[in-house]
Amino acid sequence: MVTVLSITGSDGTGGAGVQADVQTITAMGGRALSAVTCLSVLHPTQGLALHDVPTELVIGQVQALITTFHPAVVKVGLVRDAETIRALRDELAGCRQLVCDPGLLSVRGTHLVGADAVSAFRRYLLPEATLAIMRCDEVEMLLDTRIQSDEDMLRAARTLNEMGARWVLLRGGRHYQDRLTALLYGEGNGRFFSSLNTEGWMQHGVGGAMSSAIATRLAMGDDVPTAVHRAHDYMHNQVIFSSANAGDRLRPADLYDQFLDLVSQYYATAHNVQFYADRLNISTRYLSKITANVSAQTPKQVIDGYLMHEAKVLLESTRLTVQEISIKLGFMTQAHFCRFFRAIEGRTPKDYRS
Repeated sequence: MVTVLSITGSDGTGGAGVQADVQTITAMGGRALSAVTCLSVLHPTQGLALHDVPTELVIGQVQALITTFHPAVVKVGLVRDAETIRALRDELAGCRQLVCDPGLLSVRGTHLVGADAVSAFRRYLLPEATLAIMRCDEVEMLLDTRIQSDEDMLRAARTLNEMGARWVLLRGGRHYQDRLTALLYGEGNGRFFSSLNTEGWMQHGVGGAMSSAIATRLAMGDDVPTAVHRAHDYMHNQVIFSSANAGDRLRPADLYDQFLDLVSQYYATAHNVQFYADRLNISTRYLSKITANVSAQTPKQVIDGYLMHEAKVLLESTRLTVQEISIKLGFMTQAHFCRFFRAIEGRTPKDYRS
């Protein structure tokens, strides 16, 4: 049985924090170890209060567990004290794989850590991370930037990669209406994921459980992309669809999410509906029924909409020529791209840029 150590805060409700991590690691077949960094107290009238565990007690827990059990992977979640973060870096330097999910903001946008801890995370833990997992709003705060497009997500992921994180998983991109976007970036490549289930993926505790699931799969020998894929499948089945629409819409919604994932991967090389239907092992007619029910669009409109968004981003944020953009987006000729753009936008790419 593989051993995974979770270093994070305690949530008495069991919905997040070390309690949820232990549940997830155990459910996926791992042995869960835990070191508590802070205690949460939910007052009936005053709301949530967080109380930090002194640095020497956090480090004492970690030292004992690492020395005795030699965990295959360590996951570091919420640590609010800058000195504790610095000391953890020294203790974790010899660990084989480190997953960092710092939880800088709550799902409602509340700051959970101060500026000193944010700075310490950037300096001490991020450069040691095998995989850094953060929501886009947290990265905006960490890097003092705005994330409003796929290109912004790629730029932010590259920056985190250059700061030391070998792999980066960005979650919670909201630049497409009614869906969330995620990006896995590492080894010079990025893969986008999309989901229609905005409510499910933004539940309290989902991010922490996801990072624990990834850590467990890494401990079992998966590489990072495989661990993310398998952890995503686990979370999708165990947690996410608990808040999805009930009844016979579950399967169409699932297929629609997979369709969006494929479009985000292959939009630059595959513009035809048949390609995506084949990948999903369904007919084009059934794919049309799914997209009509879920988004009131045809599959071709979904593909073209993604292409148009990417085309506009490139026209607005890069110096690429129209011809270079047409090649980047997979059009046979510049004239073909211009006809496509004008048919949807009502003006040429050149006019749009000007």
